Amino acid sequence: MSRAEHPSRRTVLAAAVAAAVVGGAGPATADTTSPHAAEGAPARLVDNHAWTTYSDWRRGAAQGTRAVAGVRPGLVIGTAAGTADYTDPHTGTTAAWEYGTWTSPVHRLSVPATEVIASWNAHTPAGTWLQIELQGTYSDGTATPWYVMGRWAAGDQDIKRTSVDDQTDGKSTIWTDTFSIDDSASGLRLVSYRLRLTLYRKPGTRLTPTVWRLGAMGSDIPDRFTVPASTPRLARELPVPRYSQEIHAGQYPEFDNGGEAWCSPTSSQMIIEYWGGRLTSEQLAWVDPSYADPQVCHAARHTYDHQYRGCGNWPFNAAYAATFKDLQGVVTRLGSLTDLETLIAAGIPAITSQSFLKTELTGAGYGTSGHLMTVIGFTADGDVIANDPASPDDQAVRRVYKRSEWENIWLRTKRYNASGNVVSGTGGVCYLYFPAHPTSRQRKALEAVGVFC
Repeated sequence: MSRAEHPSRRTVLAAAVAAAVVGGAGPATADTTSPHAAEGAPARLVDNHAWTTYSDWRRGAAQGTRAVAGVRPGLVIGTAAGTADYTDPHTGTTAAWEYGTWTSPVHRLSVPATEVIASWNAHTPAGTWLQIELQGTYSDGTATPWYVMGRWAAGDQDIKRTSVDDQTDGKSTIWTDTFSIDDSASGLRLVSYRLRLTLYRKPGTRLTPTVWRLGAMGSDIPDRFTVPASTPRLARELPVPRYSQEIHAGQYPEFDNGGEAWCSPTSSQMIIEYWGGRLTSEQLAWVDPSYADPQVCHAARHTYDHQYRGCGNWPFNAAYAATFKDLQGVVTRLGSLTDLETLIAAGIPAITSQSFLKTELTGAGYGTSGHLMTVIGFTADGDVIANDPASPDDQAVRRVYKRSEWENIWLRTKRYNASGNVVSGTGGVCYLYFPAHPTSRQRKALEAVGVFC
């Protein structure tokens, strides 16, 4: 399971209280023409928005970048806007990079938010990397600074993939991968945001990252210690591969102290392979040949956040999944197990984040301050079938957990820890990985849970 709380991040997101949002007229440049807006969708506590189409990329403000059409439209470096030095804080190395930028139109949140998490899907060949930033407007009419949401590359030879600590303006703070309002009880919310991409390449080359998807999930989840169980309506199990993180204990301790903390990349690799993603022998050549399931070691290395010092950065995991051919990855929040049933019915498994005491989840045999599991189906009684990577071996990974217990530990935003103190719960956070070109049924299921392709 994931290791105990890192000092640079709350184990889970802080919860918001229900409050009226005040003031804050929308910017004149708000993006109101997005083809991704849901028509007639029921009110949700989550706002998902993404730029993915050729017209989306054309609508942004580009300096040194250009939109490319095709089967999978994207954004690339054109004629670079300039050259900048970057000193990698994890190696001390300074290098010059050509760059281009793209700034999205302003997106006005349908749910004024206490938290926002960005996601991106991109190809970064050797010699390239990218940075994602967020700037928003509060409900009091003031603006946030430009916050860095991640500096990312699929590999780790050019830069060390990293989040950025110590970003705050006294109203909000970046906690590793999450924008969070400091005092949600005040009623302050983020009412709109825009994202900025900076694409980098080695000077004098024609290399470029290609970004296919850029977006964010904003949410305002009310405080709750308990969540009532939803009514079962589906019995189905998906054939998702089973991998244990525990068999990797002690392997590659430079990546979050080894496999015992690799719940997130292990879960990611399970679903990637469910969709047909495979690593080549050349890609796995760096792994000790005596290690079983070397692809899990690879996933840990390629999701590792050198600032967070862990493999549990949520958007880094989604971005890793999207490095596999024809896959997309997003981070979102869902509202109930009914949402998960909708996805499972369409053949889409999910990775969920939860925290609990040993006594709160029958059959788990452990407690955790934060852990990722892969939901692969439901029994005839409505109980959750999960591939739980915190299992002693691959064969033991498939578990069945009681519906009411599981739904509560996943969806609550407050809980009591082993010391009796009140701490946070995840409020329904999950990763969704799905085809770049989903079927009609898959698309409808994703739209039903608020994710647009």
